[in-house]
Amino acid sequence: MTEINSKEARHGVLLANLGTPKAPERGPVARFLREFLSDPRVVDLPRLLWLPLLNGVIIPVRAGRSAKAYRKIWWEEGSPLLVLTERLAERLRGMLEDGPVVEVGMRYGEPSIRAGLQRLREAGVDAVTVIPLYPQFSHTTTSSIFDAVDAALEKLAWRPGQRRVQDYHDHPVWIRAVADSIRAFQAEHGVPERLLFSLHGIPQRYVRQGDPYRAQCVRSVHAIAGHLGLNADQWQLTFQSRVGREPWLQPYTDITLEKLAQSGVRHVQVVCPGFAVDCLETLEEIAMENREVFEENGGEKLEYIPALNDGDAHARLMWSLVQSAIGERRG
Repeated sequence: MTEINSKEARHGVLLANLGTPKAPERGPVARFLREFLSDPRVVDLPRLLWLPLLNGVIIPVRAGRSAKAYRKIWWEEGSPLLVLTERLAERLRGMLEDGPVVEVGMRYGEPSIRAGLQRLREAGVDAVTVIPLYPQFSHTTTSSIFDAVDAALEKLAWRPGQRRVQDYHDHPVWIRAVADSIRAFQAEHGVPERLLFSLHGIPQRYVRQGDPYRAQCVRSVHAIAGHLGLNADQWQLTFQSRVGREPWLQPYTDITLEKLAQSGVRHVQVVCPGFAVDCLETLEEIAMENREVFEENGGEKLEYIPALNDGDAHARLMWSLVQSAIGERRG
């Protein structure tokens, strides 16, 4: 990776996110799932075993079901994940004014990472800061973004200076932003009996192989809870979105909610600090599906606390990451 060290370089920023289907219909969802689940960073099974299973069984079964879930949360402007990521980029452009050019790229789907880099190149950029919108590093997410950046730059035959933000799981601006969002929500909706920090899970095997994701999740949540002044019995870390049969990081969010409701807890709030912007996993899985789990087991109220999305605090965090990456200080 070429370091950025020239004050005369024209800087660009690529905000990279997971991606989304083009439409909440079976065909676009199937194409998205095929690209996503074909990534060996996501599923590391032997290709000769996995790809026939993926294309012959999993996608035919999951595409329709996933399309139905996407339709529940789809906005008039499009996919919430894409709309909110683009709005965040626009907020950042406004803060940077005559500074770096800001573009968006999705690891899967459109606009692609290659397309985002191409736009930066066309804008005359010769130094790029890549910010994966994943607070916690994982090879399944962040490394996959960097794989796509490398492949795109090779295809474009372009060698700009680069800085890559590995993670920001303990960045003080991010910790404060998440904590403040929780405070603001609770000021309006009240304080629950239990606050759940639900983060996306990964197979336990990946952690045993050296992925630092779980350790960073733990540090993130402890820092946020500490900033809020919470006692240990007021909050809990859980993991969501597991698929397949092998063990994923635990405790699982849905099972935790089931047990809490059965134990007599009536009011919980769930925040998902691993998601930079709201998406299927927060708006449908947590706010709808897991609410049903909680209520069906005796709970009365599950409230989802929105992600940082395109708010000012999130834009300020991005600004801080950019300034650190290019070595500039605001006066």
